[in-house]
Amino acid sequence: MIEALSQLEQGAARRPDPALPSAERQEVHRIAATLELLAKHLHCTRRVLHAGDVLYHAGKPFGQLHVVTAGMFKLVQLAADGREQLVGVKFRGDWLGLDGMADGKKACDAVALDTSEVWTIGYRALLEAAADEPALLGALHAAMGREIYGEREWLMSVCSLPTEARVADFLLWWAQTQEARGLRGDQICLRLSRAEIGNYLGMTLESVSRGLSRLRREHVIAFIGKGRHDLHIPDVAALSAFVQRRVATDLH
Repeated sequence: MIEALSQLEQGAARRPDPALPSAERQEVHRIAATLELLAKHLHCTRRVLHAGDVLYHAGKPFGQLHVVTAGMFKLVQLAADGREQLVGVKFRGDWLGLDGMADGKKACDAVALDTSEVWTIGYRALLEAAADEPALLGALHAAMGREIYGEREWLMSVCSLPTEARVADFLLWWAQTQEARGLRGDQICLRLSRAEIGNYLGMTLESVSRGLSRLRREHVIAFIGKGRHDLHIPDVAALSAFVQRRVATDLH
């Protein structure tokens, strides 16, 4: 546990690596600056969760926001027919609980996908502190904007891309998200099952498996180990090219 906490603390304090591309360096800097801003002006309760731990449940009263400082989470919501629907995957720097601002209740469950840490802040405390430090409100609005943009991109992928391109686009998004946080983009560990990925992308488990197999056959990805959850991406740009080829083929 001590080792895990040490790694989390290092992650929360991460600074931009000069070797990173400009866009990724800016994102790492933005996350670090936001965490410093919150720590300076608000009481942040730190909490470490392990894979499968639930941060909050749908229907719980809204009053707090959570910022992921390490690890990742999945957001799960009940569909009209009672089935669980995966509605989001959140990484370091993302905010959780924003949907509760709408009607005062959490709209989904937030579940840790691996050893993770969040900083929890009171919503009212944030608004009060923002009266003296407007940058706090700017950070909140920026988080809301990123969430809206991300959901729009996900919807475009689900509605417009053929199945194999959808899988490739999902892996591309995951790799680019890691890169934007100063992590390796050429190697990812999928913390989601094939069924969960299909649920998120509006596909069957079999379609996800076929899409991954197609990417492997074309040497766009390679599986590491026997679990087929660890992936190596030799050339991230090749994922984008694969998506474009599949879209062009589908149009013709």
